[in-house]
Amino acid sequence: MILEVALLQVRPGQYAEFESAFDKAQAIISSMPGYVSHELQRCVERDGEYILLVRWQTLKDHEVGFRQSSQYQQWKELLHHFYDPFPTVLHYEPVAGAKA
Repeated sequence: MILEVALLQVRPGQYAEFESAFDKAQAIISSMPGYVSHELQRCVERDGEYILLVRWQTLKDHEVGFRQSSQYQQWKELLHHFYDPFPTVLHYEPVAGAKA
């Protein structure tokens, strides 16, 4: 399993609109092959900062299956104009034996 981590900085004054758009956009990502789960969290200390965590079965499911799909174009249209700067997205994999 792969964990996609995106740090999102939303433009000031657009937080409610972003959250509303994300409510619609999450239906897109959750319908993709290889999608496992996701969560969006709002930072308590910093206005407009969010973290998006998406679990995928494989890295290819995200990088190819989602990012090269027509559905990704809809995702971009709904969300990408809210970000400044554009988010960094990284991928993580479990470390063997490191469970709590």
